[in-house]
Amino acid sequence: MNLSSSQASGLRSRRTRAAAIGITVCLGATLAACGSSNGSSSSSGGGKVGVSLILKTLSNPYFVSMEKDAKTQAAKDNVSLTVAAGTSDGDTQTQITAIDNAVSRGDKGILITTNGDAVNTALKRAKQAGLFVIALDTAPNPPSVADITYATDNEQAGKLDGQYAAAALNGKPAVIAMLDLFNNQVVSVDIDRDHGFLEGMGIDPGSKTENGKEAKSGKYTGGKGGTYKIACHQPTQGAIDGGRTAMENCLSANPDINVVYAINEPAGEGAYNALKAANKEKSVAIYAIDGSCSGLKNVTSGEFAADAVQYPGKMAALGVSSIAKLARGGSKPSVTNGKSFYDTGTALVAAKSLGGLTVQSPSQAASACWGD
Repeated sequence: MNLSSSQASGLRSRRTRAAAIGITVCLGATLAACGSSNGSSSSSGGGKVGVSLILKTLSNPYFVSMEKDAKTQAAKDNVSLTVAAGTSDGDTQTQITAIDNAVSRGDKGILITTNGDAVNTALKRAKQAGLFVIALDTAPNPPSVADITYATDNEQAGKLDGQYAAAALNGKPAVIAMLDLFNNQVVSVDIDRDHGFLEGMGIDPGSKTENGKEAKSGKYTGGKGGTYKIACHQPTQGAIDGGRTAMENCLSANPDINVVYAINEPAGEGAYNALKAANKEKSVAIYAIDGSCSGLKNVTSGEFAADAVQYPGKMAALGVSSIAKLARGGSKPSVTNGKSFYDTGTALVAAKSLGGLTVQSPSQAASACWGD
């Protein structure tokens, strides 16, 4: 769930909870090597295999979950895991240093959630040196910079939310607020989730590459079908404050909003805060994407009508295992049939099933949630 070349999955941003995460983010212009298992950095056969996990930051629970599960898998697979992270979203220089150090150490592979296209040259050098590169959460630009991407199908995640929203409306008119990631740059996760939600409701996005190109009014065909109006497309930067401001702007444009699509949980939380301040929280359904433990609690409380969950730890654990197997003579991992990446799955969490849709309850989904 990453959200952009500088922020994107998770999209998934949990900046406001950084203080609650007991993680020390590496500082300085040198390598942010936040942790490493003991043993030699690289070996074939039965010895340790060196793998580098290079994350956007360690101030975000989404990426902390990746670190945790990668370390667990590394212990099982006899992998010497080195963890590095940017000091902030967009810190590509620290990631570049970590990539170069992985090559110097003789690591067999790299797992990375990139902070931007500036890391591409370093990743190409790593591949030329024989390292296997797996992008996590979001494919780099272009995708060929990595050997393979392990990620959630973000369009499908948005679609699950949209299908549930249409079923919940039960034929009633929809006045929809679209709380996106950006309005000044094009990012795949932003497009995929936005378009997926509209498609799930039965609304044509109007473009394959841009948000906000759908007809601003018409009929949705999901569920029992009905009429709709798009009240707004507002950027949130995937943050709580951004979500609140976006929702305030949307309510100013149309106070009759009854459906809110949120790019991720923080944006959804901000939207809820704005709705509560306007005494409208009980009449508006918020649909989010992420699957954190706190997000599931928001479904239980009714703050979110539904949450499309993702599995960041699974992405990292599978990546560690794949590189370990490859280094010991196994075959290269392959993409999911019909997709350009390896799909690590998504599911819809809601209090109850509607319209025959398959959902998990918050308690069922809690076993695989991440963060606090």
